[in-house]
Amino acid sequence: MEQKDLDYFRELLQDMLEEAQQKGDATLDELTDSNEMFADPADRATAESDRAFTLRIRDRERKLIKKIRSAIGRMEDGTFGVCDECGDDIGVPRLKARPVTKLCINCKSKQEEDERERAD
Repeated sequence: MEQKDLDYFRELLQDMLEEAQQKGDATLDELTDSNEMFADPADRATAESDRAFTLRIRDRERKLIKKIRSAIGRMEDGTFGVCDECGDDIGVPRLKARPVTKLCINCKSKQEEDERERAD
């Protein structure tokens, strides 16, 4: 991979990381600032449902942050853009679509096919 591509992906990943961290901080602030009392059980149930949904989103963001940091680490050790399964280069279009990926499109397709077969 060319240096200009690496620079592009490094900046993209840093931006993604900052955005995910800001969203996470905002989510935590929302959850800790909410001290509402509800007289109606339906309102309380709705609030609890919203809180659970927010926590699920926060968990997904936490996992994404971990993947972004891992991708940045792969840049540092020179393995960014190399498939973990077959060792081939991951195409730039695939990396633009999913910068944190560790699999080329062929290996990812095979993985998804195997998962579908096991689910049946």
